[in-house]
Amino acid sequence: MQNHCAVPNCPSGKSDPQPLFRFPNDAERSKKWAEKCQRQDLIDRSPEHLYRYYRVCGKHFETSLIDSDAQSTVLKDDSIPTIFDMSSQPQNGQAKRTKQTTKDNEMESKGRKKMKKSQAATAKEDIPTLSEEEEYKEYLKSLFEVLLLLAEQSIPPTGPANNDQGLGSSSFQALLDIRIMCGDEVLKKRYNENKECCSTEQLNQLIEVCEKFIRSKLVEEIKQSSFFSLLTGDPVKISGEWQLPVFVRYVDESNFQRERFVGFLSFEGDGDILAEKLLSEMTDKWELDMEKCRGQAHSCSGTHFNQIKILAAKLMEMHPRAVLTLSSRQSLNMSLASGLASSGVQLVMFTFKKIESFFGQSPLLQLELENAISIFYPDNEEKANELKEICRTGWTRRNDAFEVAVDILEALLLCVDSVHDNEDMKWSDQVSQNALEISKALTDFEFVMALVVLKNVMTLTQPFGKNIQGNATESHLAAVSLKAVLHSLKEVSDNIDVYHEFWNDEALTIAATMEISAKLPRSFLRKHQAECGSIRPESYYKEHLSVPVVNHTIREMNRLFCEDHLKLLRCLSLIPAVIEQHKSTEPEEVNVQAFNNDIPNAGTLSAELHCWWVKWNKKGKGETFPSSLHETLQLADVKFFPNMLAVFRLIGVLPTLALEDSCNVAHKRFTMYMENTPDRFKSKSLALLNNNYDVGFDLDSLVDTYMKTYPEVQQES
Repeated sequence: MQNHCAVPNCPSGKSDPQPLFRFPNDAERSKKWAEKCQRQDLIDRSPEHLYRYYRVCGKHFETSLIDSDAQSTVLKDDSIPTIFDMSSQPQNGQAKRTKQTTKDNEMESKGRKKMKKSQAATAKEDIPTLSEEEEYKEYLKSLFEVLLLLAEQSIPPTGPANNDQGLGSSSFQALLDIRIMCGDEVLKKRYNENKECCSTEQLNQLIEVCEKFIRSKLVEEIKQSSFFSLLTGDPVKISGEWQLPVFVRYVDESNFQRERFVGFLSFEGDGDILAEKLLSEMTDKWELDMEKCRGQAHSCSGTHFNQIKILAAKLMEMHPRAVLTLSSRQSLNMSLASGLASSGVQLVMFTFKKIESFFGQSPLLQLELENAISIFYPDNEEKANELKEICRTGWTRRNDAFEVAVDILEALLLCVDSVHDNEDMKWSDQVSQNALEISKALTDFEFVMALVVLKNVMTLTQPFGKNIQGNATESHLAAVSLKAVLHSLKEVSDNIDVYHEFWNDEALTIAATMEISAKLPRSFLRKHQAECGSIRPESYYKEHLSVPVVNHTIREMNRLFCEDHLKLLRCLSLIPAVIEQHKSTEPEEVNVQAFNNDIPNAGTLSAELHCWWVKWNKKGKGETFPSSLHETLQLADVKFFPNMLAVFRLIGVLPTLALEDSCNVAHKRFTMYMENTPDRFKSKSLALLNNNYDVGFDLDSLVDTYMKTYPEVQQES
């Protein structure tokens, strides 16, 4: 890039120091700048080239267009250079022609020739000559631009993580080659000198710098929002090691709910040591202020459930205000079942995953299932159509999944057996094999018994689960109805002998219809062969299935919905539409008072709460009130109620409540990356880049950070 002004004959420099401003990257403004400078050679240049290599000094701009402070000097938007020295800058149409002698004409002619030579020499001098440092920076910018482009498109820049043979024909190198062919002289020079543009080691360094930049930007935004919640997903294996994906939810300065993926944490280890290590890394390495954490939610299966449970308890112990909640990404009943270590329950959950994957392969398989449903509901077309519609969605993750599974169990078995038989050779060997595995699971009596128990127990929590993740009115209703749900579960627990007898009879009826013999689980038979003759299946399943499922459900409902969590949910009564609906009852101040330490002025809370209630208590004709938390946060009037706004922002970080689609992109991007990227190409850093490609990367900052972090690389170059 130039270190002097592009205007011909401009005297700015050592004798007249002036700030230099880049040409704009906008095509229209860039052309105007070039025309004003009267540089014909620049008019034909691309805006990108001018932006990279040419500058105009502050002498050519009105002072009102330049903002200066102790830190920097910048131009205002849409600035155009207008000031030029007439004595040194020829201007067309400005001088009037006068009669001159022949001698004068000759002198003028010679003068013009000299001026042309002078301008030609100046233009030659203005061809950008980059210093070594400037050239190195431009080189790094090119590398970062290509890397970020690949990350946005979820394209692995190199081969598998264990590929130590250099970049070869990688995507990264291929794009660098294209840039060289398109005229990137800096990259071309680097390639000619080193026979490569970027080594594998240097690429990893670039990725690491991008990762640090992203996390610093996210943490800065989280700090500005005051409070946040922590969410984790199911641990995944990357490069042979278990990694825990971590997300944060917060409300930004514009009062929009946000959720961001902040990275992976190594999930190797057990117990308190692992929990302390995870929390330490979030605090020390990621610089998250856990004192500002107001909620936590974990979506985890039975395999890692105990480790996650210890992590949640340790976080609550160290930061008591980080309330444990349900994650809105998982239905309540599926969350409750996932945490059960019972072999029968885990068999059901594992089979559900297989079913979802199996029927997601092809619409033809889905059609096969719908045909089977029609066979088993010949006299009830309405029920058949309802079940078909449900099965076209991700029914295995629904709140009523166990109930649906019981309704379609026979049709499901007929379908997978038909696919496995493959009489018309319609299916591949792999599809046929997958169908056989599902068929074996469905015809296992342990599966049938566990499914029936789950269906009957989770029927009690199903309405509550549907409401808690519904709209504001429904969530508020759920918050005040938890006692009734727990009372029903307690009644089942106290009379488990009677309930288990009903459940056992239902399972036996289904098993007889499907020609399945009632027996003990194979795993139990292998371990306790000597005792098997004296243990009846009914007694075994009561002790090892029915009792644990009921007790676990009661325990988890109390753990997930503690009093602090419920108080936050009850604050949904402050949503205008909920106030109007329950106008006879003024919102309870006691729920808001629980957050006195987090609101601006607890002393004015009572008066402000009453004014807020009066404002929304009566609806005018044709008037509509905000009915969701998102709409309420965007109200123009909410800023006049600072305590109310603080409470709504606190509710906004609650992981229990589902986000608006426009705010709920982080987990979708993460899921797409994990599903669409082959295991051997998965990378913790690249997953972070792919998920956060919209954070607003500053190439200059990335380059400066890289040069400070790896000064030795520049010296070697």
